[in-house]
Amino acid sequence: MYRTHTCGELRAEDIGKPVVLSGWVQRVRDLGAVTFVDLRDRYGITQLAFSKDKPELMEQAKKLGREYVVRVEGKVRERESKNPKLPTGDIEIDVDRLEVLNPSALPPFLIEDQTDGGEELRAKYRYLDIRRRPVQQNLIFRSRVTQAVRNYLTDQGFIEVETPYLIKSTPEGARDFVVPSRLHPGQFYALPQSPQTFKQLLMVGGMDKYMQIVKCFRDEDLRADRQPEFTQIDCEMSFVTRDDVLRTFEGLIAHLLHKFHGIEPRPFPRMTYDEAMARYGTDKPDIRFGMELGEITPFVKDKDFKVFAASEYTGGIAVPGGASFSRKQIDGWTEWVKRPQVGAKGLVWVKYNPDGTFKSSVDKFFGEEDFRAWAEITGARPGDLMLFLSGPKDQTRKQLGMLRLELANRMGLRKPFEFAPLWITDFPLLEWDEETGRYHAMHHPFTAPLPEDEHLLDTDPARVRANAYDLVLNGNEIGGGSIRIHRRDLQEKMFELLGFTPEEARRQFGFLMKAFEYGAPPHGGIAIGLDRLVALMGGEESIRDFIAFPKNTSGRDVMIDAPDYISEEQLRELHLKLDLPDDKNP
Repeated sequence: MYRTHTCGELRAEDIGKPVVLSGWVQRVRDLGAVTFVDLRDRYGITQLAFSKDKPELMEQAKKLGREYVVRVEGKVRERESKNPKLPTGDIEIDVDRLEVLNPSALPPFLIEDQTDGGEELRAKYRYLDIRRRPVQQNLIFRSRVTQAVRNYLTDQGFIEVETPYLIKSTPEGARDFVVPSRLHPGQFYALPQSPQTFKQLLMVGGMDKYMQIVKCFRDEDLRADRQPEFTQIDCEMSFVTRDDVLRTFEGLIAHLLHKFHGIEPRPFPRMTYDEAMARYGTDKPDIRFGMELGEITPFVKDKDFKVFAASEYTGGIAVPGGASFSRKQIDGWTEWVKRPQVGAKGLVWVKYNPDGTFKSSVDKFFGEEDFRAWAEITGARPGDLMLFLSGPKDQTRKQLGMLRLELANRMGLRKPFEFAPLWITDFPLLEWDEETGRYHAMHHPFTAPLPEDEHLLDTDPARVRANAYDLVLNGNEIGGGSIRIHRRDLQEKMFELLGFTPEEARRQFGFLMKAFEYGAPPHGGIAIGLDRLVALMGGEESIRDFIAFPKNTSGRDVMIDAPDYISEEQLRELHLKLDLPDDKNP
């Protein structure tokens, strides 16, 4: 056999036992009279001892390299120099037999908790990176969370149903990844961005409660922490109101936080979209700290400072203890908000000194009475710094929200294992797009309006609120859902508002509207991003740390070198013709 125990299993009570261990060589330490080898597997590290009274074994041990795969036989004995940092630190193995199962080339980086390998290098050799304990612990944690999700939802009566991966392409939302059909020339499947229509059809089919931990795909322009393929906890329920859905999935998140962190932050706060934008400048606010936005527009309209007076919106935040910031630091924040990613034209600052006096970049336009009013609105206290931006309302709020988060990051206010979930509700149903000259669905075309707003669809669609909700955790949207449209007439009206002709709607979604004619129940659901949820619960911001084989920021898998070109023969079979450069033609 290859092993009787794992490398993390043996303890002092095992002293005297004969054992067989297998694993990877972590390091070799030659101390002259004795040679120690640290043997590692997924479960831990055990020290192997080779003494000079067995010279051949000792010489064999000295020749071992890092990451050699070996099997040893020996007896457990008490360790003279114990290591309290290791669970196995009280014992070692007095080795009687050593077998090299597979030698290893020198790894391109250290396979230890703290490695010298850069991100791209570790991605290229991801199978080696996975041997490192931090990566393994992340993947194990993901597995445990996934199992806990499945168990909780099963206990709540959800049925796991698999939906197709080869589906029909639709133009709404992000771009689809498409798959050419060999048997149907010129036609394509699409990989699902979400199982949305299928889970609604399952409700029409009477399944009542559906769940699936499902892989989804979006051919989007990439950002630093976005993957072209991702995993979501996908759920749908029949005969439910918004409160029913929120109560169920608030229970899920509370269960996970209690199970893995010993906390149960219930009830979750609920905040409307309008309130979130006014208070935080974002629809996914981090509520673990203050610095809420305060609007001073009415107080500056009749003043001589034209930047404020001519703006649609002027608002600010109070930075705790910020009065101690130097002028150089404040100038640095001014440059930060001018970055293209933020887009502000400048920054007005007011120091609320500890002695109660004020110092500002706009002293010549405003006096102490003005600053006291601003301090009351922003919640500033003596010793704080107030920072103000002005411009178009929506844009300026978002800029202040970005500034607020960046300040909090640098001030250490966003503590990784402090959790503050909340629900955002009452989103606009529709967004007007100036480029296309038509409405777009803020969530997706199957979201129902709030019942009390449905009458506005004919007269003032921009004012209609969606019966939708987002789940936010620590400033990250981790889930979103809605009560769905379940009537054909309302779904047809929604498609009409979105600019579909009746023919386009029938061609793309006729199957769904037809299903609504056969007794579709009221239904709603949610999709929660598993990658993001696991990362946040693991105390990290990057989802790639919790994915076994992630893509890089360019959407490439640098380990297997994908995407890649395919041969002319494959292209012919798929009825495709591409003009490939000669050096790229297999």
